[in-house]
Amino acid sequence: MVGRLVIPVRDLPAELHVFERGWLSANNILFVGGDHTLMVDSGYCIHAAQTLSLVDGVLNDRALDVLVNTHLHSDHCGGNAALQARYPELETWIPPGQAQQVTQWDPIALTYLPTGQLCPQFNFQQTLRPGSLMRFGTSDWEIHASAGHDPHSVIFFEPERKILISADALWESGFGVVFPELEGTDAFEQVGATLDLIESLEPVTVIPGHGRVFGYTPEILSKARQRLDSFVTNPVKHARHAVKVLLKFKLLEVQKQDFSEFRRWAARTPYFGQIRERFFQDVAMDAWIDQLCAELIMVGVAEKEGRYFLNI
Repeated sequence: MVGRLVIPVRDLPAELHVFERGWLSANNILFVGGDHTLMVDSGYCIHAAQTLSLVDGVLNDRALDVLVNTHLHSDHCGGNAALQARYPELETWIPPGQAQQVTQWDPIALTYLPTGQLCPQFNFQQTLRPGSLMRFGTSDWEIHASAGHDPHSVIFFEPERKILISADALWESGFGVVFPELEGTDAFEQVGATLDLIESLEPVTVIPGHGRVFGYTPEILSKARQRLDSFVTNPVKHARHAVKVLLKFKLLEVQKQDFSEFRRWAARTPYFGQIRERFFQDVAMDAWIDQLCAELIMVGVAEKEGRYFLNI
């Protein structure tokens, strides 16, 4: 599944449309009530044509007025450029932490080159302010800082209906890779603080960055904390998980590639060398990549067919 319009199963207002996207794209949340149309997150760039189609299918002859990014990972903002081209008057809002890097367009600091991912250059007009309110449709939504998965990420909360747009801070089955930990910055504690924040908000409905809309329960948060604890006690486990996520991301992008070329891509992608240097120094790069790909095959998310490596 690359994308579909979700029929609301919880107390979601009629003005709010959720496009549940398959990996590689983050979910998109489109508001059509009030004076301005607004969308949260834009997906990955190779899905941009479908993103435009999904938006046009709801808006018809209306323009998209505002685009908001929860954070600037490629799967959440890779469609920004296409939306800006389609809607020339579009006003784009991003978290403030990387505004300078976007202005200067530094794909290294923005992690696109280090991770081997794609993100066409885009611009922005405004920065989000954690602790403030922003009008989404006909309701005011709270902006909360949610460091951990990404140091600059934000989440949005509508207190009347208690709807949380959680990005990658909370999924039904956990949360996103804690990327600062892979770069040598302590961030597991920030993940815990963000989970505490979510608990204090007492949401009823959660619209995650990936996966279906779900009803919040204390058990979901408890499972997320258990997952965090397992990473805190075993950072190598987290690093191994993260590398396999990055490999699977690339495989989803290419779908099928000569395995030797796929291995060469990983070997020359800076993030893999950085992670191996920190956590897996005792294994040669090629052997390490072979081992990780074998694990992807073992769990049924990839396969080898002759000399090719395939996504399944």
